[in-house]
Amino acid sequence: MTGKLTLIGCGPGAADLLTLRAMQRIKTADLILYDRLVDPEVLSFASPDSTLEYVGKGCGDGGRQQVDINARISEALTQGLTVARLKSGDPMVFGRASEELAIAVSRNAEIEIVPGVTSALAAASEWSIPITERAELQSFVVTTGKSSKDGKDPDWCSVVRPSVCAAFYMSVAQSWRIQTALMAKGVPGSLQCDWIENAGKPDVRHVSSRLDRLAMDAREHAVKNPAILIIRYPMSAAIADTGQASELA
Repeated sequence: MTGKLTLIGCGPGAADLLTLRAMQRIKTADLILYDRLVDPEVLSFASPDSTLEYVGKGCGDGGRQQVDINARISEALTQGLTVARLKSGDPMVFGRASEELAIAVSRNAEIEIVPGVTSALAAASEWSIPITERAELQSFVVTTGKSSKDGKDPDWCSVVRPSVCAAFYMSVAQSWRIQTALMAKGVPGSLQCDWIENAGKPDVRHVSSRLDRLAMDAREHAVKNPAILIIRYPMSAAIADTGQASELA
């Protein structure tokens, strides 16, 4: 007897951004495993017969480790249960989906993925920030501010390039490293940067900055996670920077 694993994207926070499919799958789940950032209102859609278990963790609080979550999913699937794994944003974007899907595959369980509103897109929408723009921004990239276990930073400089809009997840603590890495590679310090904190929630907050003030503004305005950092590098800024460099030469 094998169960079913459904990875459900619950969006950035607000329950009314949930899809109809997500609501239906929550209602029919036997076991619901939910993260810290899932709106409590979302849990109200669960059946009275469902078991709800919190498996989230905050920065520095330990929380439930992924290995424990994987074990719980494995146990429930072996029992033939329908497991709804609720994640903020979209489950396939920095949601450790691959690890949990591997558990379902190893148990020959049915798998379904219900996409959610990606947090980066919700953050941009909150403050009417276009992530693509004709002749200015041709690409949109999501990346992480977190370093790998060996302490190596992501290659941010390959992401933040002319005509690209980049959204950084989990980047508040790394704001100084991001700022210095990009400026050391010649990215203009005048680039507009936006922090959107608690996107999709009533207490959403926006902090406007620029690359050469990124870390200072994050500290002065006490930006806290969950926050998305959006850096736009329009072609016009690249052309202007090249022109200034030519004049100085």
